[in-house]
Amino acid sequence: MYCPAEMSVSIGDQVRLVRPQNFLKTADPMPMLRPPDLVAHGEIGRVTALQPAKTVAVRFARGTFLLSIEQLTLVNDDRNNASNQNAPSDSDAFSNSDAASQKHVSEDSPD
Repeated sequence: MYCPAEMSVSIGDQVRLVRPQNFLKTADPMPMLRPPDLVAHGEIGRVTALQPAKTVAVRFARGTFLLSIEQLTLVNDDRNNASNQNAPSDSDAFSNSDAASQKHVSEDSPD
């Protein structure tokens, strides 16, 4: 019996198309076959749904298509996460600006 928990991808994962397709099948309620030039070889998309038979719905720039997980590879986000760890977050910048504005207010207020 098939279980979606056994899939190597999950909803929201970024995936890359490994090889060119002969055709693309849309992920619409009534699927249609579309020409393969809608998705370029190596294009990155996001998994939007898990389907039976190791098939996933992937959202690309020009549509959402049903593809076998054997035709996809996960995009490695480790490089992006490592570079963003040293960058200040929005909340850090906000807290620093609050501290500076409070210091400015306390200097201007008469005692």
